[in-house]
Amino acid sequence: MKSLLRNASSTLNPKTKLPTKLLPLIHQTLLSKPFSQSTTIPTKQERVRDHGYDNYMEVEKKIRKVVKFHNLILSQPQNTIPISLLDTLARRLGLGFKQHEPGAFLLKFPHVFEVYEHPVQRILYCRLTRKALDQIREEQEAVISQIPDAVTRLRKLVMMSNTGRIRLEHVRIARTEFGLPEDFEYSVILKHPEFFRLIDGEETRDKYIEIVDREQSLSVCAIERVREVEYRTKGIDAEDVRFSFVVNFPPGFKIGKYFRIAVWKWQRLPYWSPYEDISGYDLRSLEAQKRLEKRAVACIHELLSLTVEKKITLERIAHFRNVMNLPKRLKEFLLQHQGIFYISTRGNYGKLHTVFLREAYKRGELVEPNEVYLARRRLAELVLMSPRKAKVDAELVRYRNGFDYDDSE
Repeated sequence: MKSLLRNASSTLNPKTKLPTKLLPLIHQTLLSKPFSQSTTIPTKQERVRDHGYDNYMEVEKKIRKVVKFHNLILSQPQNTIPISLLDTLARRLGLGFKQHEPGAFLLKFPHVFEVYEHPVQRILYCRLTRKALDQIREEQEAVISQIPDAVTRLRKLVMMSNTGRIRLEHVRIARTEFGLPEDFEYSVILKHPEFFRLIDGEETRDKYIEIVDREQSLSVCAIERVREVEYRTKGIDAEDVRFSFVVNFPPGFKIGKYFRIAVWKWQRLPYWSPYEDISGYDLRSLEAQKRLEKRAVACIHELLSLTVEKKITLERIAHFRNVMNLPKRLKEFLLQHQGIFYISTRGNYGKLHTVFLREAYKRGELVEPNEVYLARRRLAELVLMSPRKAKVDAELVRYRNGFDYDDSE
């Protein structure tokens, strides 16, 4: 090969004459690749956007601001707030509004916020509408009613830890994603001593949630149940479905011949369960490293399956990186598996990355919705509802009030 290239370089000299027999061989050597195409999944891949998930996060961005104003109004006396204080309080919350923008933002959502004039002080106040208060009550009732499911989810989450314990603060930060109530430290942990115990850290003042008993029936992953359904309903070969994941690449994702072969090989690769203790295994071999990487995919898949909306921010997944043996560069790692996960940068000006479980969504909705998810979707419906409909509803209320007044006379 080297001698051929050396001869080729000499023949490319303009002063030398090119032998006619050597020209086709030189042309074939220079244009051909020295190695064959790889049949392993590339470690670095560009993110292909899926506008369905990005549009979902655009609505989520509005909902996050609405929820912050929710909490702000409910924290005030009599659950009302003067419009004149909105600028100051919004600046303290870091909502990113300029002067006079908070008031304009509230007026965009008349089904959630109601602006009225105080009957005595004669100044404008803001409060939540009846529909918004009903939505908050429904979500609180849904969270309380599914506390037994929340206990199971938290047990499975702690069981995935390699030490059998997880920092309480990390769970508190992701409380909303896992559908835990505000007082989960009492209602979920301390109220169930047969499952959990709270312990203090040996070197820090942090508290940890420790699992009391590892129940074997809880060690079944969500993907295992999906594989069983795929095997029974579609009749897929057992060897093909035994270690496989549901892969659904986003529109526009280019799948070449060798990449398809790499995915097929990866799907058949065995791996250790996220609930399995691997501390006694020798992980130095190349085969063990491949299995460990696939186990990390299974851990993130199971973590997303334990959330209420099958999504969580990348930054909150990073809180569990050490206790679940996840790779350091999580974003690059997840981009290798864009058929299983989707990372959206929308919803918070690119500061946060939201990770979706692709198989859990279809046409922008959860395939298997739950009560907490449905209650939160009702807030999205109020946010997206046209302001014109709010004016019509207000006119109907005035008409009915006037009609009742005439009857009373």
